[in-house]
Amino acid sequence: MRTALCTGPDRPPKFGPLDGQRWVCPDAIGVLSFMYKPPMQKLRVVIVSPALADANNGNWQTARRWQGLLSPHSARIVRQWPDAQAGDDQVMLALHARRSADSVQAWHAQRSQRGLGVVLTGTDLYRDIAHDPQAQNSLTLAQSLVVLQGLGIASLPPEHKPKARVIFQSTGQRQTLPKTARHLRVVMVGHLREEKDPLTLMSAARLLPHGSGILIDHIGAPLDPALGEAAKATQAQCPHYRWLGALPHAQTLQRIQRAHLLVHTSRMEGGAHVLMEAICSGTPVLASRIDGNMGLLGADYAGVFEPGDARGLADRLLACRERVGGPAVMAHLQHQCALRAPLFEPQAERAALHRWVQDLWTL
Repeated sequence: MRTALCTGPDRPPKFGPLDGQRWVCPDAIGVLSFMYKPPMQKLRVVIVSPALADANNGNWQTARRWQGLLSPHSARIVRQWPDAQAGDDQVMLALHARRSADSVQAWHAQRSQRGLGVVLTGTDLYRDIAHDPQAQNSLTLAQSLVVLQGLGIASLPPEHKPKARVIFQSTGQRQTLPKTARHLRVVMVGHLREEKDPLTLMSAARLLPHGSGILIDHIGAPLDPALGEAAKATQAQCPHYRWLGALPHAQTLQRIQRAHLLVHTSRMEGGAHVLMEAICSGTPVLASRIDGNMGLLGADYAGVFEPGDARGLADRLLACRERVGGPAVMAHLQHQCALRAPLFEPQAERAALHRWVQDLWTL
């Protein structure tokens, strides 16, 4: 199979028809331009994550995935550093500039900058580094910084931009499961907390007319109890909205695969993994127009609404359901998502992660 590089959102490759080829977004060229090579030296890497398996949130999922991708390096995950095994660690990857600040400072005090990498989350980029001294200090102490979506570096102070790089997270390609034609099934995945803005989805659900043929499943634990109560109230008043609470990851993936659309309403994101899971499952996305989403979806992505705009979200859902124009809208969103999918291949993340670790140790 040949791989074609797209020259625009609606222009085909110059060298022939699409049959037997993959059409790849230009942003993916840099990701696909090198292949993974085994590390020159096996290193001991410590990943500092403020959340471990009990939280099952984005930080933990990233830490666990990176632990596997870093093989044959030896990688371990801790909540706080140093610990009893700290003496053997050669490279630190600290997730979250503010919440891992104590570990970052401890590493720098013992070993200076060498081997010290910090990964910036959405709350780091779009809140904490503007005013929090601990987060700001982590930026200064780090040898290298990583953001998880293409617009993240733009939010850094100018003095720190030269030592920052983008590493897109990954997820495996998944089969697109059969989707019913009887209605438009929509899913939103994210724990109920302020940053995820679940109230916008609930408000949009209330704006949908009865008999619209749009069914919404909302997955996520009520980290904010008040938002959990709001979800219960919305479910009682809107038969087309269901709050399913927290579900195991495998069940959540199945629901994403069977949905026609994934909705993502966040006000603040560093690079939501659920967007990649949807894209790589063949499920298009409707997302809030924030940097954390646009840095994954691309600046020209059509399926966006303004943050907090419930009416805008409802209108886009209805446009996707229209008998006449809906199929064309859905096909365009699916096409745009397919162009982004190569960015999120595990091989690309593995190569970028190994290159970062080697640079932290050798540069």
